[in-house]
Amino acid sequence: MSESSTRGAGRQASFGFIFALALMNSVSFGIMIPILPNLIKQFTGGDTAAASEWNLVFGATWGLLQFVCGPILGLMADRWGRRPVLLISLFGLAVDFLFMAFAPSLWWLFLGRILNGMTAASFSTAGAYLADVTPPAERAKVFGWMSSAFSFGFIFGPFIGGWLGESDLRLPFIAAAALTFVNWLYGLFILPESLPVERRATRFDWRKANPLGSLTLLRSHRGLLPLAGVGFLFQLAHVVLPTIFVLYLGYRYGWTPKVLGSIFLATGVSGVIVQTFLVGPVVKAVGERNTVLIGTAAGAVAFAWYAGAPTGTLYLIGIPVFAFTGLIMPGLQGLMTQRVSPQEQGQLQGANQSLMGLASIFGPVIFGETFAWSLRHEGFHVPGLAIYVASSLMAGAFLLAFASARARKASPQPA
Repeated sequence: MSESSTRGAGRQASFGFIFALALMNSVSFGIMIPILPNLIKQFTGGDTAAASEWNLVFGATWGLLQFVCGPILGLMADRWGRRPVLLISLFGLAVDFLFMAFAPSLWWLFLGRILNGMTAASFSTAGAYLADVTPPAERAKVFGWMSSAFSFGFIFGPFIGGWLGESDLRLPFIAAAALTFVNWLYGLFILPESLPVERRATRFDWRKANPLGSLTLLRSHRGLLPLAGVGFLFQLAHVVLPTIFVLYLGYRYGWTPKVLGSIFLATGVSGVIVQTFLVGPVVKAVGERNTVLIGTAAGAVAFAWYAGAPTGTLYLIGIPVFAFTGLIMPGLQGLMTQRVSPQEQGQLQGANQSLMGLASIFGPVIFGETFAWSLRHEGFHVPGLAIYVASSLMAGAFLLAFASARARKASPQPA
């Protein structure tokens, strides 16, 4: 099969599969939000404090494995192709869900979470696949659609987990395993390979596969490292949402879980609208760099608004502003994928995955401790302090993007 026909077939069959893959990864994370802490609490004999400590360990471990495994999977995909890595990761993810569904003890549950963190790093390979089959001018739009899959996952994941977990805390994991296995079957029988043999890396270099070694790529292309820095600051700031927002909104406005569910639904839907319908037109109108600037500026403003809004009604004004942060990653991916060769797309996505893992490790500590301190400190009682920190990180991302995200392509990419 020729390169052009391979890429054409990839465009026809790939996006649905990649969208489903991204959706499953985000649903798996979303399902954990209402279910995993309660399952951990069961294993600790109902001790809430102990469950909270274990939940932090689970979250940090998951982020660490993303940091470690993302570059390995990305480099494997550059060397042996995207399809086998995606299929292995998906099958492993389905097995991991079953592992957690039937874990007889806390340590077995922890082991399942370790396996989940390793296989969920397949997102880096999925990003490389899309870069293979999408012309450079259309990549930001396609990555926007992919980002909307994550928003869908965070909308429906907690809902599915809460609904199924009402009767049995293990049932959501079984459902997630079944959906992942269906996606694996689709990939096994339908998904074509996107990276022809002649465009693959000639060898697997372990020096590049370790997390620190993978960052060498970010330094090897001019302008790539600052763009990765913008993505890291965004990811780090974004961790404030799952870390403290349930506690913050309940404390600040007295919102019940039912109200919170509606708020998160509105936030997710508004994000999906931006990522699905606005990324393409915005990039076409103002370019990838200005798209990133709009998104980071919106994030800085929205987080500051969330932190300072004195009433719940005023808080709601920030939701449509925050939705424009959905422009950030598509714009960044559009800029970054144009700066590396086809043989480096997997390595690039792996490096990005490592940075995301670092954000998942340090974010909960930064925002959780800051939130707790702000509530306990009598002389400086600012409940939204942690969210102001997130706003500052977004402002830093804006300044870094303004200084570095100039349109500069390393070399023409094949369409």
